Amino acid sequence: MPERTVLVVLYDGVQSLDVTGPVDVFVGAGRAVGNPSAYRLSIASPGGRPVRTGSGMRLLPDTDLESAPVPHTLLVPGGADGSDSSPEVVDWLREHGPRAERLVSVCTGSFLLAAAGLLDGHRATTHWAFCDEFAREYPEIDVDPEPIFVRDGRISTSAGVTTGIDLALALVEEDHGREAALVVARYLVVFLRRPGNQAQFSAPLAAQTAHREPLRDVQRWIAENPDRDLSVTSLAARARLSPRHFARAFHAETGVPPGRYVERIRLEHARRLLEETTRGVEEVSRACGYGTPEAMRRAFVRNLDTAPLEYRRRFHAPRAHS
Repeated sequence: MPERTVLVVLYDGVQSLDVTGPVDVFVGAGRAVGNPSAYRLSIASPGGRPVRTGSGMRLLPDTDLESAPVPHTLLVPGGADGSDSSPEVVDWLREHGPRAERLVSVCTGSFLLAAAGLLDGHRATTHWAFCDEFAREYPEIDVDPEPIFVRDGRISTSAGVTTGIDLALALVEEDHGREAALVVARYLVVFLRRPGNQAQFSAPLAAQTAHREPLRDVQRWIAENPDRDLSVTSLAARARLSPRHFARAFHAETGVPPGRYVERIRLEHARRLLEETTRGVEEVSRACGYGTPEAMRRAFVRNLDTAPLEYRRRFHAPRAHS
């Protein structure tokens, strides 16, 4: 079984969970596969100096970044100041990053990789609060604000904080198989890892809340009644607006067209039922307003790149029996 070196880069202001979450996953994977050295971890900082995290914790690195050998997996956690967190780290990444077999960032660690020119021409993500800034600052990067992590060849970038755990679990699954990743996830009480294309927010949180009460009422109605008639005509009648006026107002106030909002709500509801219940696909499709299993399958493939039965196989959480 091959051993993989993992180097985690530290700097002042780093987000502590961006460091400890993935590290715990890799250490746990070694236990899961019966080889504590499956991942040989090292933590480095400029000059080998202790660093102060954004929350005030003090972390002691193993080595000086300058003398650290280029690893198999190079992991760059995020920090509050983006690419301004550490020019020394950016310079080191620019020189040594191209030689790492895998480049991984958590949260705003993507800014450091981008500043080093390592994400040019690649698809990437970062914490939702910084996606607009990320896209403006680095137009040569295809920034995707939706998923919790993005994998593009040897480069993997994740969204905010805890998504570094999801990404690390995906890497463990790639290296050692699904069962090893699930063992680690259960131990960390993550249970089952989230797929990378899962949105950073639930559907209601991903959209803005409408200002006007009739539109807020429509948002609540959609979330509580995914199996009902949610056509623009029906929703407009509920808001006591013409369909054209309703569609324009809903989009303007929530940032999402009504049809897309309904699609997100139904998909999220279907995913929850597949994850948490044993209801059949046909019953789930009716409960979520799809009408037919084929319509639900098309929605899953279009949005998640997987069919409902495969989604259930991977992410269904069996209930404990008392």
